[in-house]
Amino acid sequence: MTFDELYQIQNEAERINRTYDIFNEDARLRSPAARVEFLTNSRYIQKVLKPGARILDIGAGAGEYSLHFARMGYQVSALELADANIRAFQNKLCPEDSIELVQGNALDLSRWPDNSFDAVLVFGPLYHLQNPADRQKCIREAMRVCRPDGTLFFAFISHDMVFFTELGYDKDYFKTGDYDHDTFRLHDFPFVFHTVPECRAMLTEAGLTVCNEVASDGLSELMAQRINSLDEESYARYLELHFRLCEKPELLGHSNHLLFICKK
Repeated sequence: MTFDELYQIQNEAERINRTYDIFNEDARLRSPAARVEFLTNSRYIQKVLKPGARILDIGAGAGEYSLHFARMGYQVSALELADANIRAFQNKLCPEDSIELVQGNALDLSRWPDNSFDAVLVFGPLYHLQNPADRQKCIREAMRVCRPDGTLFFAFISHDMVFFTELGYDKDYFKTGDYDHDTFRLHDFPFVFHTVPECRAMLTEAGLTVCNEVASDGLSELMAQRINSLDEESYARYLELHFRLCEKPELLGHSNHLLFICKK
């Protein structure tokens, strides 16, 4: 699968599915720098969980969060669309893992009744849905299955930070990059990008109350080479600083991934 072939796929669900024939989600969170996103998000999720909590992981990828919390004793259901991610997830399952793994679309959670889950994770679908109406449908479905006192977690790719990380990979990015060279608006392919105010507006439009806004990985992708070379003590100190800074409003946009924590 090439980007040109991906671009030709008209059906959005199939295009999202095939995107992960190109991007290896299973390998993405392995390095110390990439792990910052997972460690940050998990830290915030853990804060709201009570013993026996039920978690729905929508857009579960290769199972990183589902497996982590299931092995801590929580009840986990996971929904994932992409064939490649389903295979990677299944390959990591052990006989003792009690996870309900379903291949399906985030726009249709009809297999689960209203008010079923204490925590609902939407880590991936909003990276892909091009149509604003579909994004609202995804958010409202997540709301429907979340209990009245539950918590919803939404991840986004931060629009403005992409320019800086792409420049790290391609010195000619500002000349040849895939963005509108007059407005500096990224083209939403194969991922969909949002600014911090756009994320906030999308969630409040659905009727959610935003409780926390978090820079999940901060500068970690931009600084990946240096972070990956840190010794254990230095990496621990880096994480401590990151956790102190990740909710500062003035730094939110300078992060590749954003986490919004909401209540109904």
